[in-house]
Formats: sequence, structure tokens, C-alpha cells
Amino acid sequence: MKIEHFAYQTHDPAAVAQWYVDHLGCVVKRASGPPGHARFLADSAGAVMMEIYNNSRVTTPDYRAIDPLLLHVAFSSDDPAVDRDRLVAAGATLVEDFSTTSAGDALVMLRDPWGFALQLVRRAAPMI
Repeated sequence: MKIEHFAYQTHDPAAVAQWYVDHLGCVVKRASGPPGHARFLADSAGAVMMEIYNNSRVTTPDYRAIDPLLLHVAFSSDDPAVDRDRLVAAGATLVEDFSTTSAGDALVMLRDPWGFALQLVRRAAPMI
């Protein structure tokens, strides 16, 4: 089986989706209006899709209170330090600055302006 999408519940799906389009290279594949204002976004390679939406039947998590090691979305980056600075200038917040794993992977952990954790990763050896 192949992953079709994962979902991100938020109070303002249109604004979140636009930020991901503007700053993370995502592309809107489908958009809907009220009540959920869902946006299905594909990554720049068209390989992974996320749904950003609001469903009034559930509460929006306090993403800032969730440790990024429990929940985050990782984006491949050719230069995590440069992308870190660009995203922080666009409203992201730094959680954990540049580090390198024992496998040689470069990592940066941020939060988008709504608190959802984003990891920037440059793999020493591609995993996929």
C-alpha cells in the first residue's frame, strides 16, 4: 500500500496551506470551502500529500505543547541552515538548531507559525 495523505487539523486551514505553498514549495491539489476549508497539498516532488483542514467535531491540538519528537513533518533540504533562516524570517520559530546525527544527517527543528513541528533534514545518504 502507498500513503495517500496525512492530516493536520487547524483553526485556519487556508492560511496554513498558503504558508506551506509560499515557503515550503507545496502545491494545492484540491481545495474546499465551508465548513472545513480543506486543502490537500502535495510536496514539491508530488510524492507525499497532506490534508490541512478544520473539523468542528474535534478540537485543534495545542501543537506547541506537543514535543516535536512525538509529532513533526520532515522536509528534505539541500541547506537546512539557509532554509532555517528563510523560514524563521517568514514566521517559523526555531526549536532546535542545526545538529548532525551519528549517520551524518543534518537536522533543524522548527515550528510553523501555528505551532506544528517541522524538521529540515539533509540526509548523508538518501533513504528513498
